[in-house]
Amino acid sequence: MILNSILTLGRTHSGASVTSKKRLLEYISTEISADNDEFNADELFNELLARERLGSTGIGHGVAIPHCRSNRCSAITGMLLKLEQPIDFEAIDDAPVDLVFALIVPAEAHDEHLKVLGALATAFNEEEFRRDLRNADSDQALLERALKP
Repeated sequence: MILNSILTLGRTHSGASVTSKKRLLEYISTEISADNDEFNADELFNELLARERLGSTGIGHGVAIPHCRSNRCSAITGMLLKLEQPIDFEAIDDAPVDLVFALIVPAEAHDEHLKVLGALATAFNEEEFRRDLRNADSDQALLERALKP
């Protein structure tokens, strides 16, 4: 998977402080919109929230991959977060979440969306990958560990 095309240092946050799933989705929406002016924070929040209402994107092992399609999105956009404190995310294993990869894809990118989601799920299923991310002590270290071949 080529994360370097969808993830930047500006969208990689180690030690993000949020207290709930809703606050996390607001944080993601605000930060992505601040980094890329093609997005609107309120619209993005509503799109992420609508997807989350279909079922939790908490995939287990303390990982969530909130995602949505957006008409404002021209290219797949990712954001990686290591949370300061784990939060309840209604994950499939009921474990609190501390690693989050948000994914926003163009509305018409159905195949790409599924491919990237599958690749992320595969990567986050690896214990070593999760451990490396959790041991990162800065945004730069988190990004480097995420992009490590």
